[in-house]
Amino acid sequence: MTSIFDIDNLFAWCIVPFDRAARDAEQRADMLKRLGLASYVYDWRRQHVDHFEDEIVTMQRHGIRIRGWWMPVRFDDTSQRIVDLLARHRLDCDLWITGGGEPTRDAAEQQARIEQELERLEPTLQAAAALGVRVGLYNHGGWFGEPANQLQLIDGLLRRGHPHVGIVFNLHHGRPQLDDLPHQLALMQPHLLALNLNGTMSQVSPDTPQPHIIPLGQGDRDVEILHAVAQCGWHGPVGVLCHSAEVDAEHRLLDNLEGLRWLRAQLQEGAPGPRPVPRTWPEHQSQTATSTRRP
Repeated sequence: MTSIFDIDNLFAWCIVPFDRAARDAEQRADMLKRLGLASYVYDWRRQHVDHFEDEIVTMQRHGIRIRGWWMPVRFDDTSQRIVDLLARHRLDCDLWITGGGEPTRDAAEQQARIEQELERLEPTLQAAAALGVRVGLYNHGGWFGEPANQLQLIDGLLRRGHPHVGIVFNLHHGRPQLDDLPHQLALMQPHLLALNLNGTMSQVSPDTPQPHIIPLGQGDRDVEILHAVAQCGWHGPVGVLCHSAEVDAEHRLLDNLEGLRWLRAQLQEGAPGPRPVPRTWPEHQSQTATSTRRP
């Protein structure tokens, strides 16, 4: 039986600036092939701009799909450069865009924020429409990271004639939604373009390094969360991430893939065997996770 957690449905995320090995495009393609991952989403920093085209050409040569592309928060010269390259190489990939903002205080401020954000997003949506691709609203905390607000933005964009827009939901930025995750997934499901997995602990020590970036299988809520995802009726692509510049991206991806296999055995009521020992997570942190039995 196929599953959204099968390797063919997984993609890598946060592996370009978050990689201690600082791989170039060719090395990154080799890494993905070794791991059996056929696609990824391209995130970048300013130093990568001049290598955009090489990234596209290299991945096309290796048969690796660039599934999505991280976009600037506001449409600018770099945004136009991305759009031009995608058009030139006929690359069919989603454009991921994020935002932030403090919570609004009343209905009037909420409506003003919605209109402000629609204006900000409009140029990216227009560019995506010209390319024939979709835009994913990416939760990164703050006002923009609340699914309810993203759904209001999607309604507004639909009224503006932009039907090809949805949500990219990140578990590492989704802690406010975790206690109500089945309901949140039900609300997002019709618009969900991608979902990025992460390990999750109920409580994290203040001295835990990067407490929101935990390998799969090392959190005490991981089975509960994967069960909610598996049961929500959604069948889209699932991301596994690095998101730590202090580790080798290949090692962190391996930790996540091994952790995912271990968790899936529990979802299937199987005998999972010992918890995987991560290469990129302190041993004492992995030992803090308690029972991971299916809820």
